[in-house]
Amino acid sequence: LRVEPDLISRIQEAQKEDNEFWTIVENLDKQVEFRLDDDNILWQDTRLVVPNDVSLKEALLTEAHNSPFSIYLGSTKMYHDLKQHFWWSGMKRDVATFVSRCLVCQQFKIEHQRASGLLQPLDILVWKWEEISMDFVTGLPRTQRRHDAIWVVVDRLTKSAHFLPIRKDYSVSRLAKIFQQEIVRLHGTPSAIVSDRDPRFASRFWKGLQKAWGTRLKFSTAFHPQTDGQFERTIQTLEDMLRSYALEWTCNWDDYICLVEFSYNNSWHASIKCAPFEMLYGRKCRAPICWDQVGERVIEGPEMIEVTNAKVAAAREKLKEARTRQKSYADKHHRSLEFQPGDHVFLKVSPAHGVRRFGIKGKLSPCFIGPFEILDRVGDVLYRLALPPQLSHVHNVFHVSLLRGYKYHPFHVISYPLDQIRTDLSYVEEPEAILDRQDRVMRKKTIPFVKIL
Repeated sequence: LRVEPDLISRIQEAQKEDNEFWTIVENLDKQVEFRLDDDNILWQDTRLVVPNDVSLKEALLTEAHNSPFSIYLGSTKMYHDLKQHFWWSGMKRDVATFVSRCLVCQQFKIEHQRASGLLQPLDILVWKWEEISMDFVTGLPRTQRRHDAIWVVVDRLTKSAHFLPIRKDYSVSRLAKIFQQEIVRLHGTPSAIVSDRDPRFASRFWKGLQKAWGTRLKFSTAFHPQTDGQFERTIQTLEDMLRSYALEWTCNWDDYICLVEFSYNNSWHASIKCAPFEMLYGRKCRAPICWDQVGERVIEGPEMIEVTNAKVAAAREKLKEARTRQKSYADKHHRSLEFQPGDHVFLKVSPAHGVRRFGIKGKLSPCFIGPFEILDRVGDVLYRLALPPQLSHVHNVFHVSLLRGYKYHPFHVISYPLDQIRTDLSYVEEPEAILDRQDRVMRKKTIPFVKIL
């Protein structure tokens, strides 16, 4: 720790004007840990006593925290380094308060606490295909039919799913036609649809169509896929199944997606403790492995109704058990964090590596931007922020796990080029250098290609 000589002289002069200093001097014979040197400077053992002067303490803490010889230490390290040379009453508390209000630390340092926000499970539904979830799996190899994506639609009660091969450039009207042919034809119109804020689902056409069908749209919280965890898990299972047969199916995966859908729906599901088909139809569908099932079993009349209702009731109970169990597991690794309207918070941004942010490369860029004022509390763990005009393209409702409380200090000066933030809360990429260049002739045209860092 290096302190300028003029700061030491300021401490020595301020001691003479401090009332607490004279109180200690008058009782030196009773306090063996304090002593006066030949220059009448008060020491606590080998540590210089700092008088109760706010500006003096602020200057000392700033030097101990912000200087190139300390580089924004945490409160514990800073306190142990500082107490070797200085002493004042309540020094540990003052150090912790000072570090917590440091603007650089609030924006650049990651959190080592449990993630904030307890799990808020969705409600258990009453009947099959009453409420569904949907999303797209993109980035797949293009097939001969030019399909390069899968539209995944999942029933929230039975967990049964449809995997529809599509092209990612399909228009909203084309998707609406597919939805009517593949979903409405088999299950009717749902009462609600849970989805992310994909531009196609948020379009005026899609909203108008669902309104005409009497379907309510429920959009998940931006940048928080845990809003519909069961759907994210379904997509993971689908991708695993596609990878497993990728070598056999090569680029014609859409020819076999129907078998993937059958296998998923006819296999045991952990949440409902049975296969989705068993929940949907009362029994599993026959597969080639069921070679030992001979003859036919016919369920008619009241027995069929009784079996179906019993399956639904049993599945709802299993889902309640699973929801309670999953919430218990999730809350062990999360903590409750609440804010009030009027509070100011920082907003977490995507830590994409290899991207220049505000002229700083990759990992060295800020983790949080802001602070922004909280306008209101939307739900138990959702907050609406007052975003500046530069972020008008970003939805302003965020999960509490993306927020960090702001500690105010009158010396804070905040200025960021927020126009570099994209819709997905990541930064605009800026090339750093051109590594290579090639000219390729395609259809009698020379097209330059460059490799950038």
